[in-house]
Amino acid sequence: MYPPIQVVRWQSPGLQRRTATSIQIGEFVLGSEHFAIDLFDVKEVVEHTTITKLPNVPAYVRGIIYLRGEITMIIDLKHRLNITEKSATSLESSRIIVLDDKIAKSKIRILVDDVISVSTFEGRQVDYSSASISKESTCIMGIIKHKVRVKDKDMNDLIIWLDIKQLFGDIDASL
Repeated sequence: MYPPIQVVRWQSPGLQRRTATSIQIGEFVLGSEHFAIDLFDVKEVVEHTTITKLPNVPAYVRGIIYLRGEITMIIDLKHRLNITEKSATSLESSRIIVLDDKIAKSKIRILVDDVISVSTFEGRQVDYSSASISKESTCIMGIIKHKVRVKDKDMNDLIIWLDIKQLFGDIDASL
């Protein structure tokens, strides 16, 4: 006889259950979907500027910009996450999220279609069970359920909460 199979639920190392505490996030749009990252990982949001393309880099590297005396790399987050849906906004109206310098080893910024808001959610509003289906999707920390009212009807808006540190760890390793 074979020994019994042990089933272990895998969780991202950065994933912590935060049921009793609140989380603060920066919410942004990629295509038509809403995404979020921890607010404490965001340094600032800047308007789109001219991006200089680089040769022989991965397709998700949009190029470089000169921002406040530093040359920084711009990562197209929509391309990095394989989101093929076109944005309703033009490239010139997109935003660049400047992350805290502790996130990545090199000066990297992310390009998003638009930045929506800064919000606070209770831990019970986050669904962690559907976050990481496999080890390959470890950049998803959870799904935030946000109640919105549309035409006198309550609906749930879903926000995909990304582990930007995990995502940039993968990017740093590939560059």
